[in-house]
Order: sequence, then C-alpha cells, then structure tokens
Amino acid sequence: MHPQSKQVDSLPREVPRHVAVIMDGNGRWAKRRGFSRSRGHSEGAESVRAVVSECRRLGVSQLTLYAFSTENWKRPATEIHFLMNLLGRFLAAERKGLMKNHIRLKAIGRLEALPKGVRAQLQKSIDLSRDNDGMILRLALNYGGRQEIMDAARKLAIEARRLDADPPELTEAEFRRVLYDEEMTDPDLMIRTGGETRMSNFLLWQCSYTELYFTPICWPEFREPELHEAFQSYARRERRFGAVKPERPHARTPSVVESR
Repeated sequence: MHPQSKQVDSLPREVPRHVAVIMDGNGRWAKRRGFSRSRGHSEGAESVRAVVSECRRLGVSQLTLYAFSTENWKRPATEIHFLMNLLGRFLAAERKGLMKNHIRLKAIGRLEALPKGVRAQLQKSIDLSRDNDGMILRLALNYGGRQEIMDAARKLAIEARRLDADPPELTEAEFRRVLYDEEMTDPDLMIRTGGETRMSNFLLWQCSYTELYFTPICWPEFREPELHEAFQSYARRERRFGAVKPERPHARTPSVVESR
C-alpha cells in the first residue's frame, strides 16, 4: 500500500495553467521495498489518478505526462510488455472518469509505433472525450523532444517541396504549427520526481522558459500534498522571461531649502 503522505498546511495560492510531469522513480521505489518493478509501475498508475484529479480540481488547464519515451524501448521486453498492458487497461478504466470530469485526452509522440491494441484504446478515449471542455490531459507516448523537433522540420520541408516553393520565413508560430500538438501551450511548471535533475529529452522546444521543480520523492509516493508543495514553490517564483523587473521609485529626498 502507498505510505501515508505528509500533510501540507494550505493549498497553493497560485496554480500554473500548464503542468508537465516526468514521472520518474517507479523502479527505484519498488527496489527499495523488495518489490518487482511491475509493482512500482502499478503504484505509479495510482499516482497518475491522484494527480490528474487534483490538477483538475485546482483549475489546471493542461497536464502533460511523460508516460513512455523513445528511449524506454531499451528496457527489458517483459517490462515493456507489462507497461503496454498497464497503459491499455488504464485507458479503458479511466474512460468514465474522463467523461464525468469533462477531461479531454490527447497524446503526443510517434504513436504509430505503439502496439495495435494500445493505439485502439487510446484512440477510443481520445474520440470519446473530444468535445469535453475541461482540463486537457496529454500523454507523451513514444515521445522524444529531439524527435519532435526533427519531425516538425521534416513536415516543413515536405510542405515546401509539395508546393514547389522556397520555405517561407520561419517564425516561432509557424514552427509551433507543425509540432505534435499545435494546441499545446508552453508549460508553466515542469515537475520531475525520483531525484534526477535533468530534462531527459522532454518538451525541449516548449520548456524554454518553464519553471523546473525537482524532488527526490519517487513517483509512486507523489500524491496531492506533494503536488501542493510543487505549486507552492512555483507561486514563490518571479517569472520575468528575460526582462528586468522595474525598480520601485525611491522616495525623493527633500532639498536643503525644502527642509527648512
């Protein structure tokens, strides 16, 4: 069972609009307890449920979860098989919850490489929730940030060749149009659990000015109180996007004449 989470005194005073999460540490959590890695992934699925529900309740607009990277195919075949089965079951089980809570499911990545059964479950949930007007839950599956940028550049090159024209002057807006999800806004906060302090090829284009939050807590232990702590950390930060905060005007010192 999941250990008792520590309590947080108050809810965050400011909630990020778009939260991205690298859900790391399932295997380490399991190993420390003498469990199989599969047990860690199963407990991690419970954390997904808790975090999705709490983000929706607090008013987060978009939540993007790094569920399976392009590099994760290097793991043992038995673990990959378990992860894909777990994903398929999770998608089916959470369908009612998506509809009840008006959550719209989306996915990014090279989805064509996923097993056929997983793709079918994923597409069914995406189609069913398409008209929901609440929080967007976005799963990054067979995803890599470099791969997304490469695929976007390839799309632009193919478009230019098809039109038999020189590529137009490229703007950030034009480049964003050919990323995996044109609707995705840049994350305000990126959370990584499990103690590592790197981006691991996640949303490299979108996270240019994202606030980063690293925690040693492994994903199976990351629940509502831990999410609140991350949001509180975010609320304490000052986001300037390269600008300088205007200085407060100092009180004018009266002249010698005025002071008489």
